[in-house]
Amino acid sequence: MKEKNKNFNLIVAGYGGQGVLSLAKIIAQAAFFSKKEVKQAELHGLSQRGGSLECHLRIGKDVFSPLIPQGSADLIISLELLEAWRVCFYANKKKTIILTNEDIVSPFPFQPNKIKVNYILSEIKKYALELRTIKVSELGRKVSRLTQLTNTMILGWTIGQNLLPIEEKYILKAMKEKFGQRFWSENKRAFDLARKEGEKFKEQLLKK
Repeated sequence: MKEKNKNFNLIVAGYGGQGVLSLAKIIAQAAFFSKKEVKQAELHGLSQRGGSLECHLRIGKDVFSPLIPQGSADLIISLELLEAWRVCFYANKKKTIILTNEDIVSPFPFQPNKIKVNYILSEIKKYALELRTIKVSELGRKVSRLTQLTNTMILGWTIGQNLLPIEEKYILKAMKEKFGQRFWSENKRAFDLARKEGEKFKEQLLKK
C-alpha cells in the first residue's frame, strides 16, 4: 500500500452489466467511511449494458480531480480480460498492479478460438509492474450460483491481497449498505471465498 498521505489512484473496468459501477461505489463509500477524501468519475460510451465501462477513483488527501492521467494508476481492477487490455495504458511500469478476471465474457461476437489469451496477457504485462489474474468462473463454481457475482469476488480477492488503502471492516460496511439484507448473505459468501483465495495468492508470492 501507499504511504498514508499519498493519493491512491484506482481504475475499475469491465462491461456494463457486470457490476462495475457497484464495485466502484462500494470502494468509494468504504473510503468515505474510513474518513478519506475520495473523488469518482465514470467513463463509458453510448451503450451502457454490454458496453465498455471504466471508473476512476482517487483516494487520499487533498484530492482535487477525479480523473486519473495516463500512466498514473496505482491499481487497476478489471472484471474482464479484454477490458484490462483496453485500460492498461493507465498503468505505470514502475508501480501499477493490474488484477484481472482471466475470463473473456465479451458480449460481442468474437470467435473464442481466435482470441489468444496468452498473447493478451503478454501485452498487458508490458505496461504494469505486475499482472495478477484469476478465473472468476472457476472460483464461483465452488459455491452454487456465485458465478454471477464477479464484482464481489474480485473485491474479495483484492482485499485478500491487501491492495487497497482501506480496512476490510469499512469495505464490508459499504457492501452491506449497497446490497441490503436481501442480497447480503450471498455476496458475503462470495466475498469471503475470494478473500481467502487472495490471501493464499499473497502467501505464495511471499514464498517466492
